[in-house]
Amino acid sequence: MACYTAEILWSRDGQDFLDNQYSRGHLWRFDGGVTVPGSSSPHVVPLPQSREDAVDPEEAFVAALSSCHMLWFLSLAARDGWRVDSYHDLAEGRMGRNPEGRMAMTRVTLRPAVSFAGAAPGREQLDALHHEAHEECFIANSVRTEVLCEPVYPD
Repeated sequence: MACYTAEILWSRDGQDFLDNQYSRGHLWRFDGGVTVPGSSSPHVVPLPQSREDAVDPEEAFVAALSSCHMLWFLSLAARDGWRVDSYHDLAEGRMGRNPEGRMAMTRVTLRPAVSFAGAAPGREQLDALHHEAHEECFIANSVRTEVLCEPVYPD
């Protein structure tokens, strides 16, 4: 089985820390050399301790679900002979209390809008592709969060 890693780096940088006013800004480093600024969400820890210009874990969770779904969708569309021109998803995650009463990402809604070159699948075929992509998505299969897919159809 494959192993995936991420290196998370944070430093106090001379801040008091014990006053709880320290920066939540940090770095995510991935294989291949990609570094992404990370932070707590400003919805959870107010500015300036959080960074608006960084990715927070909640956003990353939503993005991971959306990205995984998209990658499976593209693979399945290619398999079935549908030439995808573009894919745009305005995914949204909602926080709430889980059955144990803890705060959790309880729902993620994907809203993919897909355009095709040449022939395009009908709604039933498109829904089937999205359903199969959801069923195959490693990330969706790894979480308890309800993941909904509400495709956006062109008029």
